[in-house]
Amino acid sequence: MSQEPRESRRPTIVIIGAGFGGMAAAKALKRCDADVMLVDRTNHHLFQPLLYQVATAALSPADIATASRVLLRRQANAKVMMADVTGVDPDQRYVQLADGKSLPYDYLVLATGAAYSFFGHDAWARHALTLKTLEDALRIRARLLGAFEHAERSDDPAEIRRLLTFVVVGAGPTGVELAGTIAELARMTLARDFRSIDPRLARIILCEAGSRVLSAFPEALSAYSAAALETLGIEVRLGEAVKDIDATGLMLGESRIDTTNILWCAGTEARPAAQWLGAGAARNGAVTVLPDCSIPGRPEIFAIGDVASFDDGTGRPLPGLAPVAKQQGHYVGRLLSDRIAGKGAPGPFRYRDLGTMAVIGRSRAIALLGGLKMKGFIAWLAWSLVHLMLLVDFRSRLMVYANWSWAWFTYGRGARLLTDLPVAERSES
Repeated sequence: MSQEPRESRRPTIVIIGAGFGGMAAAKALKRCDADVMLVDRTNHHLFQPLLYQVATAALSPADIATASRVLLRRQANAKVMMADVTGVDPDQRYVQLADGKSLPYDYLVLATGAAYSFFGHDAWARHALTLKTLEDALRIRARLLGAFEHAERSDDPAEIRRLLTFVVVGAGPTGVELAGTIAELARMTLARDFRSIDPRLARIILCEAGSRVLSAFPEALSAYSAAALETLGIEVRLGEAVKDIDATGLMLGESRIDTTNILWCAGTEARPAAQWLGAGAARNGAVTVLPDCSIPGRPEIFAIGDVASFDDGTGRPLPGLAPVAKQQGHYVGRLLSDRIAGKGAPGPFRYRDLGTMAVIGRSRAIALLGGLKMKGFIAWLAWSLVHLMLLVDFRSRLMVYANWSWAWFTYGRGARLLTDLPVAERSES
């Protein structure tokens, strides 16, 4: 059966990626006279800022993820497709899927996000874990909990030291959050649960090639964060780059660290959307976009969030933060609605910087809200409130609040089940 001519039907808007940007764009098109197709390789929208809490057994996957179909259930013009996109033909205007099928589009919104980069050392990825998806978080959880379980069974002091050594590479927000929560897991949650080992003796190392942790924040907040990490018993090693990673450890500067627990949080690169389009890209692979988030020479294609390199006039691209992706998604959705309705085009995209935050551990965080600098307990309260309100549905807010409250009073973590052979033990077999 031949396809219906494009000019005789409603426009089709294909959105690739159900993250913050893609979901915001889909919702902004609710009243648009167009057919909206949201495509993602998973069936859920993930609240990535709390992903590290799934990795450290504080939350369950369902606490921070909601099925995309549920979020768009009441949007009559939207459909959801679970599929893996492998390419785009911008001349014929279709999206290529991994199963060989294709999706035609009139307008395309790329919100494919970013992946971790090993700076040209791709072989390191076999020995280091990253944190971008729920699957990643569950692998890390299995590695962390499995390391303690396997150490409990071991009679070899050298093996126990290796199993209870955890190295986090990269002292950005994700690295700092992971290191802090691993320390609390070992020193508080697991402290009385084992008989043959003392989890409090676990060695947690946070390494950073730069000169300070959380370098995107002012130096005073960065210094506070480093001191707070050290009070948790974390070794903060600055100015030391990773030189090699193998199956039994890594070279950090001139020293060797034996461990199988390496968590890579050091750098990101955009998904290959620029390659799909043959478009210009920044150093990290992000697509260079115009002030309306469209691709140069392709006014029907837009890129938002981590996959886009957007210069707001400062000479530096906007950071890869959830608020950037959400605001760009809402903007592009509104732009397309106006264009299809025959209205005038809105002005260029303007990012409203609502501030940045990072949590270090229990009752400790830093926040930069406009010109206001916050640290300690008050910053932690602000961080908790903001993240609760940003969760997409009431059930998620309720479950996260309940888990946080229980953890506050008991130091417990409610997602400590291992349902498969721990990764730490699998690597030994």
